[in-house]
Amino acid sequence: MPVPAQLSYSSGTSDVPLLGDTIGANLDRTVAAFPDREALVDCASGRRWTYREFVDDVNTVALGLAARGIGKGDRVGIWSPNRAEWTLVQYATAKLGAILVNINPAYRTHELTYVLNQAGIRMLIAAPSFKTSDYAAMIDEARPDCPKLTDVILFDGPSWDDVLAAGKKGDPATLDDIELTADDPINIQYTSGTTGFPKGATLSHHNILNNGFFVGELCSYTEEDRICIPVPFYHCFGMVMGNLAATSHGACMVIPAPGFDPTATLKAVADEKCTSLYGVPTMFIAELADPTFEDHDLSSLRTGIMAGSPCPVEVMKQVIERMGMTEVTICYGMTETSPVSTQTRADDSLDRRVSTVGRVHPHLEVKIIDPETGLTVPRGEPGELCTRGYSVMLGYWEQPDKTAEAIDTARWMHTGDLAVMDEDGYVQITGRIKDMVIRGGENIYPREIEEFLYTHPDIQDVQVIGVPDEKYGEELMAWVILREGAEELTAEKLREFCQGKLAHYKIPRYVHIVDEFPMTVTGKVRKVEMREIAGKLLGKDK
Repeated sequence: MPVPAQLSYSSGTSDVPLLGDTIGANLDRTVAAFPDREALVDCASGRRWTYREFVDDVNTVALGLAARGIGKGDRVGIWSPNRAEWTLVQYATAKLGAILVNINPAYRTHELTYVLNQAGIRMLIAAPSFKTSDYAAMIDEARPDCPKLTDVILFDGPSWDDVLAAGKKGDPATLDDIELTADDPINIQYTSGTTGFPKGATLSHHNILNNGFFVGELCSYTEEDRICIPVPFYHCFGMVMGNLAATSHGACMVIPAPGFDPTATLKAVADEKCTSLYGVPTMFIAELADPTFEDHDLSSLRTGIMAGSPCPVEVMKQVIERMGMTEVTICYGMTETSPVSTQTRADDSLDRRVSTVGRVHPHLEVKIIDPETGLTVPRGEPGELCTRGYSVMLGYWEQPDKTAEAIDTARWMHTGDLAVMDEDGYVQITGRIKDMVIRGGENIYPREIEEFLYTHPDIQDVQVIGVPDEKYGEELMAWVILREGAEELTAEKLREFCQGKLAHYKIPRYVHIVDEFPMTVTGKVRKVEMREIAGKLLGKDK
């Protein structure tokens, strides 16, 4: 009898048990172990905290919020770019058992109003402004339509000072009397909402503390590590993979700037002797292309995380060779899974790190299924990636119907991502089910073409999308960011470059030169928006 094919299923065995703590208890344990080690550095303001100082300020903020009536289960919104206070509020709400609702700093009044009402936010803590966003004015505009919002606190103003003053009068011992469990909801993060209104992924202490901890374990973090976090706190990449990975290991959180700035990031790594640097590929591309790159001593770097979208081979090579991040890892996940489901290991080959998103995380399961039948496919065959385990969200906040669409009855989270698992359990993401281009009956995965186009000497960054076509149904368009000093790149020149190297149907018909791509705040390219713009450019948006 023939041997049955090995199926695309893998589970993460581990000798290290899951943490049973709440976030506050875990922080207190770290403080007891490393009271005098540095916990937090805010480069923009020049402020720094040891773990003892950090927990004192966390407790002060928690007591100050409690004095204003915030308690377990209350929703507290935070709307701000990265700054030290964001982190203090993150841990303070966790100690109270209040549910922190992260609000995207790019939101405008309409989106803010939706989130305030959908989550039933009682208190909103916000920066007064950032760049062109006047948060205070937008809050004033939204407030009449948000009856549950009873309190607004603005950083750098009297209301924040009042919170701190009230907190200093409180007794930290009272925080120990709050009855919390690790399975309590602690955080709501709104997914980007590329279609329809955003949904609020509801996460527990157990979800995000463990995910941050195991991300840190696979980066081999100890109290000696210093993590540069230029990715946004409002997203899991910043507050879980960054902050919680750090505090669960006694490592230091370094905030290079309120928003992403390549020069400020490089300076923070050099000045603070960071051992780890985070970013999405576009951030690393910007850092490598920064005119001041050679001025910064990056020799302290050992590891880091690249996530958010697939990493181009050439970029990974430069991150290892020019930035010294020999142990850099790739993480894959989604907000709904706290976020990481798979990760490469420090000893994985360069090829593994650029062609896959690693293997399943400890204590989790992943499988790849046929989207039509739901059956697990054999290894080597493409299908939809699903994940199950401690990391899967409690659900979308007050949207049981949407939750049921994403999480099946066996608690598998359906990611919507196309993937292939090899014989060793490594997973390769080949695209979104929605991003796949079908040209004349041929299934085309844009990632493969993007990887090839990165080898063009004039191309700094590239994204490939499908656009409507009368003859073939869809045609390919390449959006290109050129390197400085590069000549104009025409569709004809690009075709010549691809000729004989790519199958004819994979060669982009259209080329669109841009200075930047439409992005979400977390650095994910918005291909939905690109397709809309392309349709208008080509007169095919009817």
